[in-house]
Amino acid sequence: MSWLGIVIVVVAGYLTMKIAGGVLKLLLGVLVLVGLYMVLAPMLGWPFPFSFA
Repeated sequence: MSWLGIVIVVVAGYLTMKIAGGVLKLLLGVLVLVGLYMVLAPMLGWPFPFSFA
């Protein structure tokens, strides 16, 4: 493998880790917002998306 191939593999690995971290942060942010809505919706009289009956 040439030095150019090694550089490409290292850069691709780095970018993959950055993208995976960004996606994880985005998913956790959405999870927090959904959790806050589930807690606050009944208190504020907003429609609740789930029925536990």
